[in-house]
Amino acid sequence: MFRIRRIFDDLSPANETALVRIGEILKEQFPGARPGEAESIPEKLRNQLKYGFQTILFAAEKGAGKVHGFALALYDPLLKFTFLDYIAVPGAEAGGGLGGILYERVRKEALDLGCLGLFFECLPDDPELSRDEETRKQNADRLRFYERYGAVPVTGTKYETPLEPGGDNPPYLVFDGLARKEPLRREKARLIVAAILGKKYGDLCPPEYIRMVMNSFRDDPVKLRPLKYVTAPKRTAVAAALPESERVALFVNRDHAIHHVRERGYVESPVRVEAILREILPSGLFTEKKARHFGERHILKVHSAVFFSYLRKVCMAMPEGESVYPYVFPVRNAARPPQDLSVRAGYFCMDTFTPLNKNAFLAALGALDCAMSGAQSLVEGRHLAYALVRPPGHHAERRLFGGFCYLNSAAAAAEYLSAFGRVAMLDVDYHHGNGQQDIFYRRSDVLTVSLHGHPRFAYPYFSGFEDEKGEGEGRGFNLNLPLPEHLSGQEYLDALRRASRRISDHGARFLVVPFGGDTCKKDPTGTWSFAARDFENNGKLIGGLGLPVLVVQEGGYNTRLLGENVRAFFKGLFEVSRSAGARLWSPASRDRRPARRE
Repeated sequence: MFRIRRIFDDLSPANETALVRIGEILKEQFPGARPGEAESIPEKLRNQLKYGFQTILFAAEKGAGKVHGFALALYDPLLKFTFLDYIAVPGAEAGGGLGGILYERVRKEALDLGCLGLFFECLPDDPELSRDEETRKQNADRLRFYERYGAVPVTGTKYETPLEPGGDNPPYLVFDGLARKEPLRREKARLIVAAILGKKYGDLCPPEYIRMVMNSFRDDPVKLRPLKYVTAPKRTAVAAALPESERVALFVNRDHAIHHVRERGYVESPVRVEAILREILPSGLFTEKKARHFGERHILKVHSAVFFSYLRKVCMAMPEGESVYPYVFPVRNAARPPQDLSVRAGYFCMDTFTPLNKNAFLAALGALDCAMSGAQSLVEGRHLAYALVRPPGHHAERRLFGGFCYLNSAAAAAEYLSAFGRVAMLDVDYHHGNGQQDIFYRRSDVLTVSLHGHPRFAYPYFSGFEDEKGEGEGRGFNLNLPLPEHLSGQEYLDALRRASRRISDHGARFLVVPFGGDTCKKDPTGTWSFAARDFENNGKLIGGLGLPVLVVQEGGYNTRLLGENVRAFFKGLFEVSRSAGARLWSPASRDRRPARRE
């Protein structure tokens, strides 16, 4: 069974491999394409400003990364139309229906984007325009295929005028109204033609040629050729549901509920996860995946062996239902730990309210597996992933736990991703992300950024200051943005823009977002008052970075509003990251593009 997957970038190894195969297929199926056309696809995905269109690429895959066909379309967000540039299926796969699956996926995307229609070029079936009978027969077969969807050539214009007198096989402009039955108005068609010829074929089509073709559109509405090969278009229901491969990969630590400390004031409770799931699952944006198990070696890359060994030993030895709270701290004689494991907890903890027990340790292991599974899904080509976990992790340092945190799941995920390129961590919890700061403080490959309440009034109090910038090789690769006790959503956005600029400068291939819902109004651990709209705006700004993103759940304790705010954040993140190139689109951008296929 084929999976149609949208490829947003060339940042993950899976996408790099897919793009190589897509380039090979393009060269095989379009031998007349200009040199460098296949090689330019990754840059088209990255650099939307240069090409003037947003590039949309779908790969048909069967098995792990095995590409069997692709469709490449160009979207103009101002004129609201999509131009289908290529659909290609290798000869061995042709005739199996894969071309139709790809075309239907492009149609759905055009509908989702609110386009007035889908345009593309198709070689002519008119003997006066296509002299060779065998070529003309192939052209007719293609036109027959598209007529099944109601797509037919525009008539009564000079679009198919050869660039050189006497040229053979100049293309028709074909229009698919996406079953909307709205007429194609003349003035809109003229602007669309100018965009296609000017931006895609600007180096081949002189301005006078483009003006001639534009002015030849005189009918209003534009005339379309009647169906020639089919009696009626087939009824193709465009599914409203988002394709599975494009949803947010959701990894839920389903065993988190074993960690439940029933003590007054202990806000890190199981209801947090359920409150989020109730809101996000009906949205249709998520597809839940089973987390994979990752071994101890991944934990030891971000936590010291002595710390992890102690954590495991003391937690697994605790009787069911009992906990140890640190209460003695080694201000002196830190090198001489006491024999009693419960007393020794102060060697590894920064506060007195984070209990040690067996279930906390097991839940933390499950949370780490979820975060790392999310990271692995980005490497495999997923664009967005969400590790919905508890307990949180961003306060856990290399050899310290605290703040309800035991193992730093987000840091372990970032460490995993760092093997594939530069990583940025953007902590948007109310509290400082001291854990990842400590773990990566001397490294330059993982940029750590944290927006948080100023440590003069907010936990953890002793870290998160602006002058903490990293050490050694990591100098300049830790950015703290401590913020006032009270601020508006707009003021927060201003700080988030500063963080985003630093992330862009870092040249990250992946973004890990330790996410806290404790920035919302009436959260018992914070002082800010963000509403759902603020969370959505923050998601949009982060999505605008255009990076594969793993979100790892951290804090958030107002369970009445938590789910709504998480849903709003992902709504903004998804909508903008799905079309990140549109924000870069400029009507003034021009580029000399591939030759027309004639």
